[in-house]
Amino acid sequence: MVKKVFELGKSDNTTMNHIDILANRIGGRLIGSHALTDAENWVISKFEEWGMEYYTQEVGSINVGFNRGPWFGRMLSEDGMQLHFATPSYTAGTKGPQMGHVLIEPKSRAELKKMKGALKGAWVLISGKSDGNAIDHSAEGDSIRAEAIAQNDSILRLNNEIKAYNSANRENPKEMIPYVECPAMFYKEMIEAGVLGFIQSASLPLYVIADRKNAHAITYNNLPTICDIKLNEHQYKIIEQKVKERQTFFLEFDIRNHFSIGPIKYRNIIGVIKGSKYPDEYVMLGAHIDAYDTGTGAVDDANGSAVVLEAARLLAMSGAKPKRTILFCLWTCEEFGIKGSKYFVENKTVDLEKISNYFNRDGGPLCATGITVPEAMYEDFVKAAAPLKGYSEEFPFRVNKRRGEPRERPTTVGRSDYAYFAMKGVPTISFSETDHKGYNFTYAEVWHTENDLYNKDFPDYMEHSSVVTAVIVYGIANLDHLLSRKGLYKE
Repeated sequence: MVKKVFELGKSDNTTMNHIDILANRIGGRLIGSHALTDAENWVISKFEEWGMEYYTQEVGSINVGFNRGPWFGRMLSEDGMQLHFATPSYTAGTKGPQMGHVLIEPKSRAELKKMKGALKGAWVLISGKSDGNAIDHSAEGDSIRAEAIAQNDSILRLNNEIKAYNSANRENPKEMIPYVECPAMFYKEMIEAGVLGFIQSASLPLYVIADRKNAHAITYNNLPTICDIKLNEHQYKIIEQKVKERQTFFLEFDIRNHFSIGPIKYRNIIGVIKGSKYPDEYVMLGAHIDAYDTGTGAVDDANGSAVVLEAARLLAMSGAKPKRTILFCLWTCEEFGIKGSKYFVENKTVDLEKISNYFNRDGGPLCATGITVPEAMYEDFVKAAAPLKGYSEEFPFRVNKRRGEPRERPTTVGRSDYAYFAMKGVPTISFSETDHKGYNFTYAEVWHTENDLYNKDFPDYMEHSSVVTAVIVYGIANLDHLLSRKGLYKE
């Protein structure tokens, strides 16, 4: 059976085809998007094609769906340029192409009063550096802005006193007190005055996610109406300087952010190869199928989803009949709070004490070249990995013993779908993934950025990882016993 896996893995490896479908044909798979629903249905179709059992879990729903269309922007002036920007998901688009003049946001009530009439039809530059999130228009955000306004009112009074003092003491003037910075300080007042939208400086590559704080509260009766643009920081500086010099120029944006009537459901899709001897004991592997939509989610986490799917295909097509059940989990809603795997754990889908190990893949598109395990698991993993000896001289696989004291069992949610399993004491040991050939990969370059694209995945790493995953998972599923949890966590 393992020989068949090796043959298929070398002659007919479809890992990159899975990524192509998820990232290029379907695209960014945001919660509430048509793309995520399409991805769920596509995964189901593959399990059916491979003759596998599967089941779905309806994890939740969102009131309103969001689907991103294309977006364009330009500066209209003698030195005009195309604008490089993005908008957080679940924020408003434009009403067709919209052109307007540009202003810098007011920092005090006096400044607001002075420019109130000019705000209508304006694009407004707001302060601060974008952290990828939308402007917080919740009650909490309103409270933060109100406090900043009150502080600046006090600063204005003090500065007026300093001006009077400096007028009488020109030889020894006092420095003016800078205003408190709070992005979009007069958010509601500017909207009421008729602004087209807000523009904030953003580092490259653009890191733009979703309005997670407010997305679930949006209904079709209170859809966002004002654009929230995160602009290339270098272009922002050019535009800001033009405004300070009171130059005449315009910005035009055409942003096609679309909302669909909900509720929109989202689901876990779980493929099953049932155990022949211990059907109620499990080896699990998983990745999240949802993704942010500024890029295409090719790395985060089509890379992991593709390895899970290809491991399933290799085993199913090779006629695998493991002793214990293998579950191939495509989790939903990881990016909105790790909700898919949480649902699986908290609803006791399976007996957690009967899970030998949960393998999670949610990182870079790197090569599975080893695994580090507690001493009590070492011989079992050596046995499971034995067929890999000699499979690839280019990517040799090593099993290592973990040194030092057992780690503390986590008590708070981590950063991926292993978290809720680990909190319950389930082994969540995953593969060591390395940039074996030195492709100079940097995860920060793609994580939740516009660069999360198909060409950031490495085919040789991906294809090899799928074979390794299939063989190791099959080997662990064929042991005569569950993996020992001795030394996994501190007692």
